[in-house]
Amino acid sequence: MKQSEALFDRAQQLMPGGVNSPVRAFRSVGGTPLYMDRGEGAYVYDVDQKRYLDFCNSWGPLILGHNRAEVNQAIKQVIDRGWTFGTPVREEIELAEMVLSRLPHVDLIRFVNSGTEAVMSAVRLARGYTGRERILKFSGCYHGHADYLLIEGGSGLATLGKPSSAGVPEAFAALTSNVPLNAPAKLQRYFEELGDQTAAVLMEGVPANNGLLVQETDLIHLLRKLCDQYGVVLIFDEVLSGFRVPRHTAHQYYGITPDLVTFGKVIGGGMPVGAYGGRDEIMRQVAPLGPVYQAGTLSGNPVAMAAGKATLQIYFEEHVQDRIMALGQYLDSCISPLCGPTSFGYTRIGSLFWLYFHRETPPLAAEDIVEGSAESYARLHRFMLKCGIYLAPSAYEVGFLNAAMTEADMDFFVDALGRYLELEHS
Repeated sequence: MKQSEALFDRAQQLMPGGVNSPVRAFRSVGGTPLYMDRGEGAYVYDVDQKRYLDFCNSWGPLILGHNRAEVNQAIKQVIDRGWTFGTPVREEIELAEMVLSRLPHVDLIRFVNSGTEAVMSAVRLARGYTGRERILKFSGCYHGHADYLLIEGGSGLATLGKPSSAGVPEAFAALTSNVPLNAPAKLQRYFEELGDQTAAVLMEGVPANNGLLVQETDLIHLLRKLCDQYGVVLIFDEVLSGFRVPRHTAHQYYGITPDLVTFGKVIGGGMPVGAYGGRDEIMRQVAPLGPVYQAGTLSGNPVAMAAGKATLQIYFEEHVQDRIMALGQYLDSCISPLCGPTSFGYTRIGSLFWLYFHRETPPLAAEDIVEGSAESYARLHRFMLKCGIYLAPSAYEVGFLNAAMTEADMDFFVDALGRYLELEHS
């Protein structure tokens, strides 16, 4: 860790908090952030060359693991020809064909550079399509850092927007409403009061930025019904869940058809990529076909498209989701005996999992997460680093499985959890 400490000292003189994304600063878990030097398969190596089993996976995109040879080669082949042109390229067509072939309810797609940009563009499109301004989101769901999406939850019905970040004007936030997850009565009441003013509802395919809060199927189908009844565009944010849950996407898993869907992470194979797509009549409102403007100099750049195409090609050809599901089931069987209301709990869907604390059942809403969970997780995080296991440096972020992991890796993880619990309870 010596080199990481020295690098962090330098970084703090140059960047706010020494980092380019807040959670990397380790503020919530304590200690010095690790500077990674390289990755291979299921593992990353820090600048001191200590190896860690990596459950962060660059926050999700590396479903094949680190530095997969075919993806590496695809990137190099493109770079040898040039890495950006600001023109259409063949690779964007090929990636679009690959994604749309697996998403029967998405007619057209537009590539952008991040999940935040995808959601921001989808919301603008919904507003342009409906002629309405208000949007609805759910407490604890994160959809990127656009001003009107940084809204904190509160008690009561559909808490009207209050900014959860400095620098966000209350006027921006005022058009965003918030309801709790797993609260069908409050959701229905929101639509009765404000449904005819609402352009879009944003739903994380699987809420996974404030814990893994897997919703009941009935709630998702009620949401679809209410959106149809009031003419509201349903946006499924699949930035984290896309190609990481059974049936490839959360909306297919739940058996519903959103009007718009956003993607990121996996479809970029580790490169900066986002996308939004949906029904033909809505997507045709996007410039140059329609009046809703959205552009990006680096959108659809050949390097990112090639990485995404190579990743998804392997994902489909090697039935990666099936393999990871089997690995997840093995982890379930190993970890379940360790779980308990006084220690921790564990929940998983597809290749996403989460460790929660001081509850007998998984939380279904942000409000259900027990106070003190972050402190419990911080102790676990520090122990895991000593064991050579890298978890996300936040109690509320999920872990990711990838195709390079093995049952032996799961045994290594569960063994470390067992040793941690013995120390905690001794």
